[in-house]
Amino acid sequence: MAKVQKITLCPSRNVPFNKLVLSQSNVRRVKAGVSIEQLAESIAQRTLLQSLNVRPVLDGEGHETGMFEVPAGGRRYRALELLVKQKRMAKTQPVPCVVREGGIAEDDSLAENDERVGLHPLDQFRAFQTLRDGGLSEEDIAARHFVTPAIVKQRLRLASVSPKLHGVYAEDGMTLEQLMAFSVTGDQPRQEQVWENVSRSGYDEPYQIRRMLTENTVRASDRRARSSGSMPTSGQVASFCEISSSTMTAAGSRMSPCLTVSLRRSSRRRPR
Repeated sequence: MAKVQKITLCPSRNVPFNKLVLSQSNVRRVKAGVSIEQLAESIAQRTLLQSLNVRPVLDGEGHETGMFEVPAGGRRYRALELLVKQKRMAKTQPVPCVVREGGIAEDDSLAENDERVGLHPLDQFRAFQTLRDGGLSEEDIAARHFVTPAIVKQRLRLASVSPKLHGVYAEDGMTLEQLMAFSVTGDQPRQEQVWENVSRSGYDEPYQIRRMLTENTVRASDRRARSSGSMPTSGQVASFCEISSSTMTAAGSRMSPCLTVSLRRSSRRRPR
């Protein structure tokens, strides 16, 4: 059996900021995502959370000059540069860097951007929930993480959704819009029942899920709707409502037996 060749990681070191220069090998050219100003504020609040990837700058004879170029981490470099210009950071401030010598600089820059994965909405929800439990308001969370308060509120609404459905979404069994539709009610057993029905029937559009969860009637065939010749109370209506895929049609709905009960009741009313 051949011996496995073990890899060696590049060394890291602190390099004074004024010994760093932005490399032309950085493949990022178009501005996108969090702005440099926002990133600078984040660094000011939390310090630098990710090192820069740098390479020694060589002179004409191949000797190190003491300067380092930054092919990967250009946005972080520009944010640090802005903090220096604002006199919020010394230009000689040591910056944590991973020093790379082999390979291709453009390849490193491309890989760093390609391999970056955004946070899953469920993970974002759990992080927001932890921050809120720690005393931060929804507005504070939004300001610290450069999203709108509406996004924070939307993610936190997932707390009302069944963990079982969280698991379905995490396994790509439903979309975020479908998952959010279940947040219209905190009745988690009913959420699970509705998902079981709509996932079988195929009538699983978010608006269909919301309608089934908020339906406030009972089936006409329910014996509790016919007992004593009287209609159930609003509380009984909500409790007795039977979710059935048979009430749905290819167009999204047909007259539900639940609605039939209400129509019959209306037809029996005497004119004043």
